[in-house]
This record gives sequence, structure tokens and C-alpha cells, in this order.
Amino acid sequence: MPEPDHTGIANAIVDANRYLTLGTADQDGTPWLTPLYYTPDGYADFYWISSPDAAHSRNIGRRAEVSIVVFDSQAAIGTAQAVYARATAEQVPDADLPDAVRVAFSPRFPGVRSMTPDQLTAPASFRLYRARITRRWILEPEKGSGDRRVEVPVS
Repeated sequence: MPEPDHTGIANAIVDANRYLTLGTADQDGTPWLTPLYYTPDGYADFYWISSPDAAHSRNIGRRAEVSIVVFDSQAAIGTAQAVYARATAEQVPDADLPDAVRVAFSPRFPGVRSMTPDQLTAPASFRLYRARITRRWILEPEKGSGDRRVEVPVS
């Protein structure tokens, strides 16, 4: 039996889904989870827009280390697969916005409204954020393996 293509599985999950769950923590270590629409740049950088006043944005400003899960919440019970990741997140610096908005607002799915760098800098309500994946895993695809995770190279 051929070896499963773990990288292909992970990349297909990122390609097929629109939302990720972002895990941040405040200065005391209290966790906070947030579902976000994202745009990947390949499979190592994920972009989203948020208010800088949102709890997850404030948490990123204090502690850049985050966790991410991308999964299909409509999968039948027992068939779900997910990408679990550790990442470093930041508000995209103003100087990087012209290049970053070209990626973040690429037409990945219909209905994505594009924004310009001017719409993502003060005093505007939203900012562009980026998470750079440092490590990622999927569930072992073999039946009956339970919740055993397999590390997948970041590509």
C-alpha cells in the first residue's frame, strides 16, 4: 500500500477551506479563539483583516506566538481532517502593505471585497494581519489511528 501524501493532504485542506480558527493568548496566558476568513500565500503565510481593537489583535500585539486550525466543519463524523499549526503573527507593517494586499485580496473565492493600503492604515477601522507558519501537522490518515498527529513540512 502506498505511503499517504501528508503534504498533499495538508495543502488540499488549506486550499478547500475559507475559515481558520486562530488561537491567541493574553499577557496572563488566558486563551482566546477566533474564527477568521483567510487567504493563504502558498502554505506558509495566512492573511486576514481585523480590527486592531479585537481581543485577538491585541493579544498578537503582546504575544506573537499563535496556533491555527483549518478544517471542514461540515465533514461527516469520523471523516474529518485538519491542519494544526504553530505560527508567528503580526499586523502587516505599513511599508509592506502594497505587496501584501495583492496577495491577501487575490480572488480565491467569489465575494471577497478588496481593500487598499489606505483602507488598512490609521485611522481606518481595520488592519491586515499575517501569520507565518513555523510547524504544522495533520491527523494520521490511517484508519483507527485515533488522534495521532503527523508533522508535515511547511511548504
